This record gives sequence, structure tokens and C-alpha cells, in this order.
Amino acid sequence: MVIFPRSKINIGLRITRKRQDGYHDLQTIFYPVSLCDAIEFIVPKEKIPDDNLFVTGFHAGDQAHNNLVFKAIKKLRESSDFPFLKVHLHKAIPMGAGLGGGSSDASCILKALNRHFELGISVDMLKKISLELGSDCPFFIDNVPAYAEGRGEILKPVRSLQDGFHLMLVNPGIHVNTRDAYSHCKPAVPETSLVDLYNRNIEEWKDTILNDFEEPIFSLYPVIGELKKTIYNMGAIYSSMSGSGSTVYGIFNQIPSVPDNLKKKVIFSGKL
Repeated sequence: MVIFPRSKINIGLRITRKRQDGYHDLQTIFYPVSLCDAIEFIVPKEKIPDDNLFVTGFHAGDQAHNNLVFKAIKKLRESSDFPFLKVHLHKAIPMGAGLGGGSSDASCILKALNRHFELGISVDMLKKISLELGSDCPFFIDNVPAYAEGRGEILKPVRSLQDGFHLMLVNPGIHVNTRDAYSHCKPAVPETSLVDLYNRNIEEWKDTILNDFEEPIFSLYPVIGELKKTIYNMGAIYSSMSGSGSTVYGIFNQIPSVPDNLKKKVIFSGKL
């Protein structure tokens, strides 16, 4: 069976408080994007003593036991019985890029195994299991545009954007450590609801919808901030860093003309 876990962008991201459990409460809008990984799993004819994960593309050669796909399979085995698997994960979504690739992989393999082996696990339970793997994993269970609060697990669907917008994702090849990014943020509750800002005309977003990670990350990695300036100079209606970075995206009214020095950094260009 082959599945294609999609990535996401964050439209706005506000850090509202640091919790006693060490996590942070946030407000953001998760929006699914067509850039995806690919996962194939099979039940081998020969008997194998454990699950086997093979990774290609980005991060090929990483230790299997550290991969969220492997962890998701093991987590599911705590409550369900199914055969050991051979799994091939092909990574097209960079890691540490603010696109949720690992979380999407984990949630999608949970959904696929539940469906394929008819395990009968409810959507709510899948979200609960996925939350143990990552704060944004529950979003990828439904994988529809959603306003998120709490750690990112309290989700409320929001409208999809109208057709006709073009999205470009630019990644500078920098791995941003999420924990380090949070350590440089100063939590505060925004005065205006992010959902209210999101529902306004997209031309207003540039001056109203903010990502709290940008200021500290742009200070640490000026090249990421320069990417955002370049994308606006290309004619973007709205541009932002996604999550804690390092990917910066632009939303355009039409397909943009990409400067030669940026072409190798573009990892996705297509319909939003």
C-alpha cells in the first residue's frame, strides 16, 4: 500500500504562554499543502522478527528507531495486533523546515494501518495516539484547514482559501531546532483573534497576520529574513516563515518569475 503524507504551512503563529508541563500554548492556522512524502508498506511473504524501515530522499540513512513513522507503528502496536511490516519512506519534505513532514508521516501511517488492517480505531482515538508523537500530529488526521490552540491539538476547521492563488515554498537548507526557537520567544496574548484576521481580505494579511518566531529566527539566521524580503519583491500578496522555520512561503495571484539565485531553493510551486 502506498500513501502520500502532505505537508502544511502555518498562516500566523502566536505564542500565548509557557505551560507548567514545559510546552507552549499557541494560536495558529494549519493549512495543508500538496508537497508530500511517500510511504509504502507491505507484509512480507517471509517471516520477519520486527518492523523494517528504509528511508530515501531527504535524511536517507537516518536511524529507523528515531523516525516518527517507526515510532507511530510501535505506538499502534501497544493497543492493536497486526503483522510486522517492511516500510519504505521517501522524504521530499525537508526536516526542521516548519512544514510538519515528520508529523504528517506519523499520522498518515496510523490512518493507513487502521484502514488496511481494519483495526476499528476511531478518529478521536487516532488523534489521541498521534498527539503522543507530536503536537501537530492530530491536525494531519483530518488534514483540513484548521485553527489550532493549546499545543496545536485543539482544532477548529476554517474555510479554505478561494481558488486561483499560487503558493511557492522556499527552503534555505537550514535546520531550525524547534526547542531552541521556542526559547527565544516572548509569550503574549494577541489583541485580535487570528481567525478574524484570517477571514479578512488576503491583501490585509501582510500587516496583520504575524509569526512570533520570525523576529528571533531572522536574528539568528538573517538569510531566512532576506528570503521573505525577496519573495515580497517578487510580487507576493503575503509571505511568512512557516512554523519555527526555516521554510518561507509566498502566496501570489499568479505564477511568479523566480530569480536564478533562488531557483535551487524552491521546493514547491503550485496551486494553494
